[in-house]
Amino acid sequence: MDLVQLEIFKAVAEQGSISAAAQLIHRVPSNLTTRIKQLEQDLGVDLFIREKSRLRLSPAGWSFLGYARRILELVQEARMTVAGDEPQGPFSLGSLESTAAVRIPALLAAYNQKHPRVELALATGPSGTMIDGVLAGHLTAAFVDGPVLHPALEGVPVFEEEMVIIAPLHHPPISRGQDVGGESLYTFRPNCSYRHHFEGWFTQDGAVPGKIFEMESYHGMLACVSAGAGLALMPRSMLESMPGFTAVSVWPLSDNLRFLQTWLIWRRGTVSQSLTMLVRLLEEQGLVRAQA
Repeated sequence: MDLVQLEIFKAVAEQGSISAAAQLIHRVPSNLTTRIKQLEQDLGVDLFIREKSRLRLSPAGWSFLGYARRILELVQEARMTVAGDEPQGPFSLGSLESTAAVRIPALLAAYNQKHPRVELALATGPSGTMIDGVLAGHLTAAFVDGPVLHPALEGVPVFEEEMVIIAPLHHPPISRGQDVGGESLYTFRPNCSYRHHFEGWFTQDGAVPGKIFEMESYHGMLACVSAGAGLALMPRSMLESMPGFTAVSVWPLSDNLRFLQTWLIWRRGTVSQSLTMLVRLLEEQGLVRAQA
């Protein structure tokens, strides 16, 4: 196995065909076919399911793709590291929507000022999606709802968020799940940790919510709640950053569920100068303790 084989495998896996991959990396299709077969023989598994003019990754191929991406990214990182003292090149970072909107704009601006040669790409979404991205190698690191206990991940706590329920402006007081059993909820998709937290708040009080409507943004949630259509859960910092937040009533969760920690996570053993500099900046700003 060599780096050329990994680059060819990655191109074919992402393009879905030999011909498209050959055009992308400027090689003849027959060479790609030969190198892929050699790689499969070396590994002792079929990496692709062959269907006429297309190739689909086999289960083993999907697993191997994550490793191939990480190996190639690490090689690129190593080349850039020895080329100079400053981090440079691509740095893929994930984040919760609320964290990206409220907590990290100033942080990333300071990071860009310190390390202008880093090509920062930010992806946003629910914690589940961001964790999957880190595990698959699509993201170097991500800000997610923590703590994250996956054995392949490590990280540091960064921000504390106060979670609040928002309800229509003149809604009766809310202190427990039984107060709002049967009412509609506005949330993100099922892989959102905040949604799980909200549903858990109902469950611990033996209450059941009404219909759950999945939204794409906190602004959409706020609009629906202010119109009297139901309830939503979000960080207070996010709520107070949005125009129109005074058009809803705000109710804190019980003390044992009120505060959540946002963590910066990465794959255990990740070697990335760009990530190291981000953690160092967080330390300088007093957001995390200095790492031993």
